[in-house]
Amino acid sequence: MTETSPTNTTGRDFIPGTPTPSSPPQASSPSPAPTAGAVVPAKTVGPTDTVVASSTSDQLARIEDKCARIEDKYARSEALLSRVEEKMEGAAQRMNEAARQSDLAALRSEVRAVADRTRRLPGAGALVLTAIITAVLTVVLTIAVQRLNLQAMIPV
Repeated sequence: MTETSPTNTTGRDFIPGTPTPSSPPQASSPSPAPTAGAVVPAKTVGPTDTVVASSTSDQLARIEDKCARIEDKYARSEALLSRVEEKMEGAAQRMNEAARQSDLAALRSEVRAVADRTRRLPGAGALVLTAIITAVLTVVLTIAVQRLNLQAMIPV
């Protein structure tokens, strides 16, 4: 998947413009400092300079290729992470909906239990009938106690 370059990409060989052990060092003759009015000769381009320039451009091209491949990998990773993030958001929404549904189911069962208990309670008609019967019996028993003179038996 990845290509290996024939040159070393670390150390002194990686830095463009530095002499490599396999290439001959550039010869520079010590020249005296130019004096005012002296003409400095232009540097001539020799075959070693073109070899260094072409190897530098080859090395730069390899670096650009590697950078392009790294950018492609980064873009694919970013796309993958965004898809994973979308899937996680969808799963979280489904889990929230499921939790909400389970909460609703628990609430429904509680309401059903309360409704069952309240159905067994007596209705308004039964309560009114009980109140009337209680009032009538109280009056009848009070009258019976007074007629039979049983009130003397109650301690005050």
